Amino acid sequence: MTRAPARDFLVGCFVLAGIAAIGYLSVRVGGLAGGPPGGFKLYASFDEIGGLKRRAPVVVSGVEVGQVTAITLDESYRARVELDLTPGLALPVDTSASIVTEGVLGDRYIQLQLGGDTQFLENGEDLSFTESAVIIERMIGKLIHNVGIDADGKTEPEE
Repeated sequence: MTRAPARDFLVGCFVLAGIAAIGYLSVRVGGLAGGPPGGFKLYASFDEIGGLKRRAPVVVSGVEVGQVTAITLDESYRARVELDLTPGLALPVDTSASIVTEGVLGDRYIQLQLGGDTQFLENGEDLSFTESAVIIERMIGKLIHNVGIDADGKTEPEE
């Protein structure tokens, strides 16, 4: 069987294109590529973030408008979350941020609920109204350990 240089060249190009496609998909799925164009930074403080991670989406009305870029502790040991949002987004000053779960056991993300104020948040401001993540394990523990206990902390007699 004779070698065909044109065929070898085409096979080589096909293999290189496949490797490039796998590399591109790996970067996109892994979240290493940047999210939406940002530049509008807001901050929110939470008592409990419940597994929220960097690069988690920030959503308004189900539409992704940014991502979480940093999570640190503030001086009062609350989680301070930096949000990188789409420039030109006009959010009222009474906008609230909640950490919610995608589905029952899904990833956490931040949902913004728009307020009704006529003034808008400026770049670098803090969101005043936040709602921390609900930890299901903690709720189940409270339910299990508080069954049969009245408001005074005494065990109620069984009937």
